[in-house]
Amino acid sequence: MDRVEHEKVIIQDLLNLHKDGALNLNPWYQRRSVWTNSQKAYLINTIFEQKPVPSIYIRHSLDIDADRSIREVVDGQQRIKAVLEFSQDIFAAFHPSYRKRVRYSQLTKSDLSNFKLTSLSVGYLLGATDEDVIEIFGRLNSVAKTINAQEKRNAKFSGDFKQFCLKEATSRLALWRNLNIFTGNGISRMDEVQFISDLILNLMSGLSDFSASDIDSLYETFDDKFPDQKEIADQLEKTFALIASLKPESIRDTVFHRPPLFFSLFIVLDSTTKQISAKRIEAALHDIDGLLSEEPPSGYRSAEAEFVSACLATTQRIKQRKIRHKFIKQTLGL
Repeated sequence: MDRVEHEKVIIQDLLNLHKDGALNLNPWYQRRSVWTNSQKAYLINTIFEQKPVPSIYIRHSLDIDADRSIREVVDGQQRIKAVLEFSQDIFAAFHPSYRKRVRYSQLTKSDLSNFKLTSLSVGYLLGATDEDVIEIFGRLNSVAKTINAQEKRNAKFSGDFKQFCLKEATSRLALWRNLNIFTGNGISRMDEVQFISDLILNLMSGLSDFSASDIDSLYETFDDKFPDQKEIADQLEKTFALIASLKPESIRDTVFHRPPLFFSLFIVLDSTTKQISAKRIEAALHDIDGLLSEEPPSGYRSAEAEFVSACLATTQRIKQRKIRHKFIKQTLGL
């Protein structure tokens, strides 16, 4: 292979290439996987939001006898098809300027122009043989690390519920970091998104085991539409606002910076209808931290021992969650 040249290509140019029959989207080595409309809509929304889109790779060669260029999509087939199908009004996507999903034909001239003038990164493989292309295709589509459950959900789903969880989690990045709830590596592996997903599951269905399969079901059930997102957003905001009103050290420097205990605290605060002051919450958190940090000289009482055991458990079963919930609630005087 001679070289790879990266260029910026606007969406209108891709549309023109396809219209002219100058873009081969189905070379023989391409996988035949097909994106769902939710995945396509998520890609279009990413473009609308002016967020990064992975580079597209195209083998650019010449047909000397026919005196024409040949452009063969090596990587980016589904992205290009999503753009083409959106321009054909096949599906709708969320746009920041509209309240509901919109189709291509519903965009204003200004929004349409911005969409078609959006530039995408294209790497042209020049002088690439079939062997070169197969190797490159394999490298581009290999996974360098084992992905966790939340990363798999993020790859599989693209609809309303996924976008809602991402928004709720990423909008609180400062809180996660300030309270030391998640490490930088944990955030990079989407731990905070799974945490929000689990919170929502419990807010909607009541206190339950941590269940990866139940979270998967939520993502699947509400992939197309999540009708309760306004109510859940308000519910999350109310409790997170209360937590944000506390002195950071009451969580950051206590056992409540650990996700399982932070989870239990959140559920308790969400479940109460009583007014409770920040000072009262802070005092209770420090009392519980002291209990977990050092056993009292007279030893633990039965309820305390049960609570400590539930906090030290490595699993997030309903039994441990109920014990923590009850103890924290009683310590808060609720």
